[in-house]
Amino acid sequence: MSASTSVGSEGYAARVPWGDVLLSAIAAVSWALIGMAGTAALGLHLLDADAAGSLGPMTAAVVALGAGGSVTPDGDMSAFGLKGAQAYSAIEITPLGVSVVGALLLSFFFLRSLRGAGFVVSPAELLARAGVVVALFVAMTGGLVWAGHGIVTIDGGALGIDALPGGGGGGVEIPGLGDVGDIGGLLPDRIGDLVEAEAAVGISVDTAPTLLGGLAWSAGVLLIALLASRRTPLPRGCAAVHRVVRPAVSAVVTLALTAVAAGIAAAGYAAA
Repeated sequence: MSASTSVGSEGYAARVPWGDVLLSAIAAVSWALIGMAGTAALGLHLLDADAAGSLGPMTAAVVALGAGGSVTPDGDMSAFGLKGAQAYSAIEITPLGVSVVGALLLSFFFLRSLRGAGFVVSPAELLARAGVVVALFVAMTGGLVWAGHGIVTIDGGALGIDALPGGGGGGVEIPGLGDVGDIGGLLPDRIGDLVEAEAAVGISVDTAPTLLGGLAWSAGVLLIALLASRRTPLPRGCAAVHRVVRPAVSAVVTLALTAVAAGIAAAGYAAA
């Protein structure tokens, strides 16, 4: 009787609590995307980018970039000296602050759900929790693909170029020489031509690269978080990973976060 009870309890403990897995995954992905969207929107607002276009699509595009996605510009970028591959490469950047915020929030809620599973987690439950988080994150990046379409209007006159000598299209008067006429054409890199430039640039989040990038980004974040956390349970037989790998990964992650925090502090001090 006692043997059958023991076998039944072990079989029940080995089952995956799908309700808790799903709820914890929703919480992790939701908070990660909320943090990334808030950081992206705040950064765009501080840069006055919302004056050039709708803040919603631009925020979705920046979040997609922060999650390993890809954004393609479409419009008259040639007026600003960018053509073809140059315009495409100019926008292929990764917003570090957005990525860091999303990674920290996603890792925190994922590790918290594992710590509530007990001292030892089964391989099936570990794979289920990580797989559901990754799948849900990829599904949400599909929403970024749908929302990340907008038009940004870049006005050359708003860049302050007309304050340069000859930038406004009028003559330039030099003391002792009088009016030397319009020297806008002599300015380097055709700066004079940018004064009247007003380009409407469309932005669109690429579907396949963004979905694949979100898959790789979320899986990489969960893997690094699992290896860096010394208090999170692992499946049986992973004592070597806990003893050898985790201290090294934890030290590297701590050093990287310290460098990022120092950079943010320096940027805040410079802005102030």
